Amino acid sequence: MKRSLHISPEDADTAAPAPPPPLRRQRDYRLLWTARTISVTGSEVSKLAVPLTAVTLLTASPFEMGLLTAAASIPALLLGLQAGAVADRLTRHRPLMIGCELVSCAAAATVPLAWLLGVLTVPWLVAVALVIGAAGVLFRAANFPHIAAVVHPDQRTEAMAGFHASYSVASVGGPGLAGLLVQVLTAPLAVLAEALTFLASALLLRSIRTEERHEPAASRGIRRDVAEGLRITVTNRTLRALLGAGVTINFFAMAYTAVSMLYMVNTLGIPKGLIGVLIALSGLGGIAGAWLTARLSKRYGENRVLLASVLFFPIEILAVGLLTGPLWWKLAVLAVTGTITGGIVVAFATCMGAIMFIETAPELRGRVNATTTFAVQGVLALGGLAGGALAELVGLRPVVLLSAAGIALSTIWIWTSPLRPRPSRPSTSLPPRTTWENPHPKRQPLV
Repeated sequence: MKRSLHISPEDADTAAPAPPPPLRRQRDYRLLWTARTISVTGSEVSKLAVPLTAVTLLTASPFEMGLLTAAASIPALLLGLQAGAVADRLTRHRPLMIGCELVSCAAAATVPLAWLLGVLTVPWLVAVALVIGAAGVLFRAANFPHIAAVVHPDQRTEAMAGFHASYSVASVGGPGLAGLLVQVLTAPLAVLAEALTFLASALLLRSIRTEERHEPAASRGIRRDVAEGLRITVTNRTLRALLGAGVTINFFAMAYTAVSMLYMVNTLGIPKGLIGVLIALSGLGGIAGAWLTARLSKRYGENRVLLASVLFFPIEILAVGLLTGPLWWKLAVLAVTGTITGGIVVAFATCMGAIMFIETAPELRGRVNATTTFAVQGVLALGGLAGGALAELVGLRPVVLLSAAGIALSTIWIWTSPLRPRPSRPSTSLPPRTTWENPHPKRQPLV
């Protein structure tokens, strides 16, 4: 007698769950993505509007402009590590994110208000930059673990690719929008647009319905919590490789950035007006890279996409350093390599974030992400100083070529880490296999 198949209520709990719907159909992810895109675009507007306010209306000195520029990055150096520890202590991250956006909105709104009242000064702008920078540090620290509450684990790579695509969209459209707003509204009122983007972001985040179920780690004091994040990031071989590669890439990339404008204009003879077009092409490459990364990672895995992307990082800078010939050829090579690099940067950053999620226990994600961000972003200033100083000694072209060689060193970090696939060992009862296997087919957190 044949028995019919029957799933009891008890068995139903162990049945395979239905796959989640595509991200584009998930309301809360759309809200989170839209909030970030709007907020980042507003930040791009302020990058032009705030310095123009200082220069055109307040006649800021070079020293004051230096202070204003530094004010945007100082909070990351002073609060970056502590922000990660704070994020790991929270049971809910979204209230902190909303609060940060509202604080940033209020700070940005004071600029046009102070201008209309006739009390706007450069120290005022510096204070606003410090407040917005500090709020941004806390926001990013909370946003990374918050993604786990909104996005299914199988879709985190695709979600991160979407966030990086929004950064690329902002880098393409933000400067143009900023120029238009400054022209129509004047620079101080253009900062009001940034305030409105922060407000819109807060309202969108407030509309997310997903319940957060984060279990915070037991705190042992801010210093010990920060030290724990540092220890995990350095002792975990995979996380250490990601950190080393990120620091290496950013140091030499910023050394190149410090001299790239002078080199392109004075050595390669690139018209100044076309440099902006080349930068925009890099942003478009980032959008395409986000689309490809989401699909390639599903087929080949984040490890292999990361291993491949790091090989192509030096291409654009190497091409710039070796480029000769007529102007049309230079522009064609720079356009192609710049577009490719834009996609490669997004692919690397997306897979790096997804692997960090896998390798880090939930109660440590805030601190590990903050530690990595602190190191990777903090080295930018050192790279810029090194590139400018070295160019004074040896010239522009050697610095460009050295930067390309330095970025190539990042492949050593990645390709000697556990991220690299290892050949499978032959079984005693089966013939040797020639395929390559992922060393972590279903990797569990190592910490």
